[in-house]
Amino acid sequence: METVLFDINTINLEIKANSKDEVINEMIDLLSSDHILNDKEMYKKAIYKREEMSTTGIGFGIAIPHAKTSAVNKPRVAFGLSKEGVDYESEDGEKVNLIFMIAVSDTDNNLHVQALAKLSRKLINPVFRNNLMQCKSKKEVLELLEAI
Repeated sequence: METVLFDINTINLEIKANSKDEVINEMIDLLSSDHILNDKEMYKKAIYKREEMSTTGIGFGIAIPHAKTSAVNKPRVAFGLSKEGVDYESEDGEKVNLIFMIAVSDTDNNLHVQALAKLSRKLINPVFRNNLMQCKSKKEVLELLEAI
């Protein structure tokens, strides 16, 4: 059985955050509201622990915060869109518009690595990034992401 990583319930086309911390909190709330997490605080600590190693603001207007922890009930990649952009302390100093928060359980072997690799390959393409930026509905986003 293939794991469903994207779901319409964990897509937000109107991220309101103005800072990296606010983005992380907003994305965690999105995952939590769909019962993906069993412990928000533990998941948040795992996200920040990963951020301490190096920023997950990878450039090109993209951030991919991720954590592998027992605080996750089922794997999911939440998507957030900020039209204005957020200062995410990205490597290239640019604001972030596309946020992908990967949540996997510590029992899901290499799932987060596979998800990161698939996303990264697709996000290199400026046409794909632009298409995501232009989405008007969660359904449109879901269709694009499911094609990865």
